Amino acid sequence: MPSPFPGMDPYLEQAAYWSSFHSRLIIGLANAIESVLQADYYVEVETRTYLSENNDTVLVGIPDVAVLSSSSEAPNANASSRQAELSSTTVIAQPERVTLPIPEEVQERYLEIRDVGSDQVITVIEVLSPKNKRSGAGRTIYETKRAKILASLTHLIEIDLLRFGTPMVIQGQIPAKAYSILVSRSDQRPIADFYGFNIQDAISSFLLPLKPGVPEPLIDTQTVFNGIYDRARYQSRIDYLQQPPPPKLSETDQHWLKQLQSAL
Repeated sequence: MPSPFPGMDPYLEQAAYWSSFHSRLIIGLANAIESVLQADYYVEVETRTYLSENNDTVLVGIPDVAVLSSSSEAPNANASSRQAELSSTTVIAQPERVTLPIPEEVQERYLEIRDVGSDQVITVIEVLSPKNKRSGAGRTIYETKRAKILASLTHLIEIDLLRFGTPMVIQGQIPAKAYSILVSRSDQRPIADFYGFNIQDAISSFLLPLKPGVPEPLIDTQTVFNGIYDRARYQSRIDYLQQPPPPKLSETDQHWLKQLQSAL
């Protein structure tokens, strides 16, 4: 069954669905691109791996910081026995139970359009993740890569289907939109094409830049999304009578959502 939303479904932004949806979208885009790509190009699914701190704890390596348990643990029998063996003048303080932050291995997939003969990367397609849109290793690493691409001869397509977090830097004033697709052609920089859309809009299609003079195939992003939504059976898994995840919708979108919910 199709999504009740005409474009991006904000309920997919919650943690229970996002990771799987992100992976499905990457593969769905790869398949859609392959179907319209000339024979002298191919699509490769790449993975960026890094260690990221858990946002609910402190960073490893910061001195004099610990996460304490809510209450002290009572000393166990072995501890009492060891203490009895010490001289009466020795004082041993009972330790607090603490939790150490364990670095999380993060894997983020993205697409590369490459030339068959030389394996040269022609275009990079990124679907932003939650870690890309908040401070930390995920954003820093992605911003570094983004800067390198923008300083190269490689085209960049950046798909942002997350309402929360800090958008990637774009110079100048643009209308505030919930979602966006950015197409940066290397031969037109610093100018780029920005497609912004909201929850009441269809997901924008985009032209895929390749080598100079080569016709740019149209990638129908909404059709890709529709196929993913149907195959993953999100319609039977999502409770649309609940509120979508943060951030809070505008009053206009909230009113529109209530009308949509009443029709379900």
